[in-house]
Amino acid sequence: MPINPHRQQQAKQYARIQHRLFALDLVLSALAIGAVIALGLNVWLKQIIFALTSDAWLATFLYFAVGAIGYGILFFPMSYYSSFVIEHHFGLSTQSLRSWLIDVVKGGALALVLGGVVIEIIYAVLRATEWWWLWATAFMILFQVVLANLAPVLIFPIFIKFKPLDDAELVARLTALAKRAHARVRGVYTMMLSEKTTTANAALMGLGNTRRIVLGDTLYNEYTHDEIETILAHELGHHVHRDIGWSLAFESFTTLVGFFIADLFLKTAVARLGYADIADLAAMPVFALALGAFGLITMPLGNAFSRWRERMADNYALHTTRNPQAFIGAMEKLANQNLAEVEPEPWVEYLLYSHPPIGKRIRWGEEFAEQEE
Repeated sequence: MPINPHRQQQAKQYARIQHRLFALDLVLSALAIGAVIALGLNVWLKQIIFALTSDAWLATFLYFAVGAIGYGILFFPMSYYSSFVIEHHFGLSTQSLRSWLIDVVKGGALALVLGGVVIEIIYAVLRATEWWWLWATAFMILFQVVLANLAPVLIFPIFIKFKPLDDAELVARLTALAKRAHARVRGVYTMMLSEKTTTANAALMGLGNTRRIVLGDTLYNEYTHDEIETILAHELGHHVHRDIGWSLAFESFTTLVGFFIADLFLKTAVARLGYADIADLAAMPVFALALGAFGLITMPLGNAFSRWRERMADNYALHTTRNPQAFIGAMEKLANQNLAEVEPEPWVEYLLYSHPPIGKRIRWGEEFAEQEE
């Protein structure tokens, strides 16, 4: 299926809107946090919470919860516009407003639970030691590993339905492909993406005894077995190249640096803004602002690392399946179906793309086909 010019025109419009919304969200978020600090709302909230309880653990969670819920309410209109209105306008969403709102509530509740666990541990070590950033990084490594293991069985099913793939021939092909990559999988599943979106996706989910092959029904119903096989081969390329370990190491390093910089920000805030110490709950917005700024600055580096590993996974898929036409066909279908911009501006790719643009991936497939002739 060749690249559809009309869909590419839509893809460019869609990308332009999403980029502007991303920039607007960053600016408004920074202004909102700055206003909270400047107006003293952070101190006021701490005083109210400690009037209700003297328990440090409960106070930490309440402070985080009020801040997170307040942020969610304040930015709800933008979230509605970007993830519901725009997605429907471009035909990428199949959700009703009721279904979308239910997912928003579920996501918010999950964020409170998981975010609450993270913030409790971080503030516990903040109160305990000046080397908190080392202990917090160690916790985040463990937390990510546990979350990756539990996500396929406990988290993703909250939002989307899964069922075993009912296609014996394709299951056999994909399982054999996994065995060639020495990846132990616990079955092949379909996730019912069509209940929420028209976009296609596939993944190798989980760790250890929860690892499984997952295909979106929007992909299974539209792609040939050869195309699905080359897409999964790409995912297995990450396993072969130990990308989970590499990514964890990279993220651990950036997390360590980010927490260290946040420590400097907090100490400056204590000196200049009069907080009691770096574990003062009133300084939590400063903590969030420091981590957000660090994440924004290092985002291009993280995306460059990700594109490097994705390029290696593409190379593995091509060499393993020896079917460049299926690879090219899958990329063209993904561009058309997911409204992926084939040739984005170089600066956009550098700053925002975690995967190589589809145009480059198609050219890699064509170059491989020429070498095979």
